[in-house]
Amino acid sequence: MTAQIIAKILAFILYLGFMIYIGLRNASKNSTSADFFLGGRKTGPWVTALSAEASDSSAWLLMGLPGLCYLGGVKETFWTALGLIIGTYLSWLFVAKPLRKCSIAFGDSITIPEFLSNRFKDKSHILSIISVTFIVLFFTIYTASGFVACAKLFNSVFGLPYHAGLAIGLIVILCYTITGGYTAVCSTDFVQGTLIFIAFIVSSVVAIVSLGGIPNAIESVKNFQADAIVGKFGDTMKNAFLANKNYKPMSIISALAWGLGYFGMPHIIVRFMGIRSNSEVKKARRIGISWMIISYIGTFIIGTLGTAYLFKHGTILGTSADTVIQGITNYGDAETVFSATMQNMYPAFFAGLFLCAILAASMSTADSQLLAASSAVSQDIYKGLIKKNAEEKDVLTISRLVVFLIALVALFLSLDPNSSIFSLVSFAWSGFGGTFGPLVLLALYWKRTTAPGAIAGLISGGIVDVVWHYLHGGIFDLYEIVPAFIVCLFVTIVVSLLTKQNDEVAAKFDEYKKMED
Repeated sequence: MTAQIIAKILAFILYLGFMIYIGLRNASKNSTSADFFLGGRKTGPWVTALSAEASDSSAWLLMGLPGLCYLGGVKETFWTALGLIIGTYLSWLFVAKPLRKCSIAFGDSITIPEFLSNRFKDKSHILSIISVTFIVLFFTIYTASGFVACAKLFNSVFGLPYHAGLAIGLIVILCYTITGGYTAVCSTDFVQGTLIFIAFIVSSVVAIVSLGGIPNAIESVKNFQADAIVGKFGDTMKNAFLANKNYKPMSIISALAWGLGYFGMPHIIVRFMGIRSNSEVKKARRIGISWMIISYIGTFIIGTLGTAYLFKHGTILGTSADTVIQGITNYGDAETVFSATMQNMYPAFFAGLFLCAILAASMSTADSQLLAASSAVSQDIYKGLIKKNAEEKDVLTISRLVVFLIALVALFLSLDPNSSIFSLVSFAWSGFGGTFGPLVLLALYWKRTTAPGAIAGLISGGIVDVVWHYLHGGIFDLYEIVPAFIVCLFVTIVVSLLTKQNDEVAAKFDEYKKMED
């Protein structure tokens, strides 16, 4: 084992140990389910903001998007990032404060399914059951993407077998999520978000300087693109660059539509419910948006300059530049461009610390999703339907068991080494945005929404999303979140107008609207 490998291992051990320490330290703070799932609504603006954005960004920010950029997807990366930034801002602006107020007004709800059931007074519990089903389904797929990222990272950095990397990621994430709950997840997300932020800023500057400044860096990228288009780096990269050149309007719409996901992403919008006060939402919004803009600029720079940088400086443990480039030209391997660049850019120990940013991105999302899914099952199914008088310790026990079981299923889905992080996230993202997004907006802004309307909208949106995902060609090349969102919104409104409004719910809605900001 070389000194370089030992230095990287040391950096990873320090980082992973710190994450587990945070989880154990916060374990004693979870005396109730409200503490475990929502931190008692005591989270400050800085932690709320960075936790929301870090849990949102996931591994695709440091692996999926840079990999897409690396393979010539500059236009797709740009439009996707733009859509996400706009969606994030609008979500903070129109959902954050109203959702916190509304969730308190309607039964002091601590999960999204519980909030929807209380808001629409669904006595049949159908809405809760369907909500939990979708949450478990899509979060399992989403969590799998985080495990894939961990495995690819350990494989590209240490040469560990793919499945060994999966096991390490699973063990660490489970340790602090099961023990620490919401407070631990938010605290680790804050650390992870900070690490991601620093990694992007420093690495972007180093990449530009090493290529001779901005003009020379741009010229290097253009030259690399020209070589790729003529097939110097193989057919995979050639086809990818040609596809980017012919980027179509429908593709732009699909990329921008990623922003719709923010209105219905349970593990993100639950952060709005957990913030300490309504007055701190504005500060949190500014912090979150600033972090996001700078991080996406870093993604774009590393993804585009990574091609030219690796061609000029690419040697990993003595491997030549040509070999490095050729080794990451297929899509799955292209998602390791960030880790390849870090290993070439810094001394081993510091490279290891910055590579932990990838681990941070994976873990910050996986832990949030596991917590959101477990809260839905234990709070809304176990306590809400099976055992309504369940004690708090029983709910917490069920929650931790569900975290473990969902993680195992996600692990099974991530066993394929050729899994694409971007594809897994894309499917799960559309599932949430196309089903929960319209319902959350209508719940906050349209008093006339009824329980039957919400149920019909949720089911129709989910069916459209899944079916559309597996159809291809023509209009079906449009990202499935668009038709799913439209159908869910339309069906919910129509069915609500055709069914009777609950007077008690209408009165409670008026009270919520009058609550102080």
